[in-house]
Amino acid sequence: MKLLKSIFLTMIMGFIPSFVRAQGYARFQGDTLKIGNSMIERVFLWNAGNLKTLRIVNKQNGHILHAMGKDPDILIVKGNASEGTLERKDIPADGIHPSYHQVIVSYRIGRLWIRRCFNIYANTPAILCNTYLKGTLSPFEQEEKISGADRKNIEFAPDVQGSVKVPVLEGFSLNGFHWKSRTVEFYDYTDWNDNLVIERDFIPFRENFYRGNLLFCNNLLSSDGFFILKEAPCSSTQLEYPGYDFKVEFSSFKVAGLGVRPSDITPDRWTRAYGVVLGIYTGKEREGLMALRCYQKMARYQKREEDEMIMLNTWGDRSQDSKITESFCLSELDKANRLGITVFQLDDGWQIGKSPNSKVAKGSFKDIWKNQNYWKPDPVKFPNGLHPLVKKAKKMGIRIGLWFNPSIQNDFADWQRDADAILSLWKEYGITIFKIDGLQIPNKRAEENLRHLFNKVVNESHREIIFNLDATAGRRGGYHMFNEYGNIFMENRYTDWGNYYPFRTLRNLWQLSKYVPAERIQVEFLNKWRNADKYPSDDVFAPSHYSFEYLFAITMAGQPLAWMEASNLPEEAFSIGSFIKKYQRLQPDFHRGVILPIGEEPSGRSWTGFQSVHERENGYLLIFREDNERKSGRIKTWLTPGSQYSLYPIAGNGEQREIWVDEEGYSCFTLPAKNEFTLYQYKLQH
Repeated sequence: MKLLKSIFLTMIMGFIPSFVRAQGYARFQGDTLKIGNSMIERVFLWNAGNLKTLRIVNKQNGHILHAMGKDPDILIVKGNASEGTLERKDIPADGIHPSYHQVIVSYRIGRLWIRRCFNIYANTPAILCNTYLKGTLSPFEQEEKISGADRKNIEFAPDVQGSVKVPVLEGFSLNGFHWKSRTVEFYDYTDWNDNLVIERDFIPFRENFYRGNLLFCNNLLSSDGFFILKEAPCSSTQLEYPGYDFKVEFSSFKVAGLGVRPSDITPDRWTRAYGVVLGIYTGKEREGLMALRCYQKMARYQKREEDEMIMLNTWGDRSQDSKITESFCLSELDKANRLGITVFQLDDGWQIGKSPNSKVAKGSFKDIWKNQNYWKPDPVKFPNGLHPLVKKAKKMGIRIGLWFNPSIQNDFADWQRDADAILSLWKEYGITIFKIDGLQIPNKRAEENLRHLFNKVVNESHREIIFNLDATAGRRGGYHMFNEYGNIFMENRYTDWGNYYPFRTLRNLWQLSKYVPAERIQVEFLNKWRNADKYPSDDVFAPSHYSFEYLFAITMAGQPLAWMEASNLPEEAFSIGSFIKKYQRLQPDFHRGVILPIGEEPSGRSWTGFQSVHERENGYLLIFREDNERKSGRIKTWLTPGSQYSLYPIAGNGEQREIWVDEEGYSCFTLPAKNEFTLYQYKLQH
């Protein structure tokens, strides 16, 4: 409970003016360096800058994870460190992230300089470390991964000792052997994937290799735990991927995969490797997830005006660029206003240039800048530019967003031109929301140039511009990189192709929300009246079997996306407007909490949902009864076991009532019919 309170204290403190000193520290005591804040402390042996972890302290309760401190935490090249230096900075809040204390440790091994930047946020039980490299680096010594079945028995000493070391981005060996562990692997390129989260539970034994961006470890003797978050693309799309992310042996934990090849390193500039976050907690799964989310909420403020959106994007009806004109968009705005939409986004087709997805002309993403006017409004479709659209939308309280595809050739070499094009649209029309599509990040130079593009746009727009980062195809940032720049466009699904199934969209959000802030994920709902003939007549999971309100409710834990042309909706659809406008008023408060999945995994037959956990045991419960015969569902929540709560219905078919939470965290909920939902606000009964 103390940790949960600190999450909200942190969020409040984030709005303190930037001249207030960040609550982090770095202290030398002899040959020992201590860094931390009020919740976590990490203690190192200095070792000329090539740090060795000695202990990790949970300052909330004084519990200590003792480390052996034999090997340096990071191993990229062999040799002794020299010329170690320590620098400290207070980084002010900038409207996107809160202030933080940065500790910079630099040192040299041979011809390679290594810089580790530790970012320490106030009241956060986790510390981020970004590693930078400069100089020259010989080819990495490759590790031969041997199947366990091919190893000899434990009497043969060389096999027991393990393999040759490879570059390690972070690592330490703790005391004790009883670490219940979980790795979590994520999948994007969602045009091809519909199973986005894979969990693997294990108790470490001899050396093994695991994939995933997340590792949770809990000591079975003491309930002390830690997590490691690798801030990188999904495992299957990382650069220079060694085949795994974590090497674990008994109580030794190492993070592999720098995302850098030796040829990326030069003497004249710093090259950034993937980031690693280390966090601590005491307890079980709930406490681990709360600690993770406390850190994740530091990457970007969830600001009401900029980040909250109920978006309409017409691409979901598959007209592509064939309809998009001034008159069409003005008409769509009228209908968007009736629905309660807050952002109307023009997808591919608003611009002069033609993409490969065009229905009206054969286009290309190659050599975009041969046409200097590529990213200007098409004068045939928009003879008055975008001014009439922006003006009308503003009167309605609707923001205009645009689709944008950066120039991918030569590793985004034209990133400055792309950035200037976006900034020009911001300056002329005040547009602050851009969907970024078509990305391919094949190497470090492409990643760096893309980050340059994002930084230039964000900084020169005074942090007004937010990006919707498409995760549907290609090598992109995934769910744990570039989070400071906006939200994630989760998936393309279409009734035209018969692949939009509401329960599967719900399942994807439900699985992701355990480990990724749901409020940063755009989630689609479609026109359920279109293309009913594209689904088998006996398919009870087809969109037509759900109410329009239910389809919208699926998206509420995330950022709702009306993936449709509003002009194709029947009149009855617009009755949802009052419901959406009601949701719009509570959306910021719902997203302010820690949103976690509850109940069973959505299957089309489950009792399932989400909980938004707030301070003082208040919050929201979003409950779904899928197509099942159980009028009451026993749902496991994140409510405090042994407590009683009052439920106040806000939307759906729930009734005001009291619930009791049993010792395992379960409570009973009732909904009168299949495929119904209810949104409750809950309060603890004292």
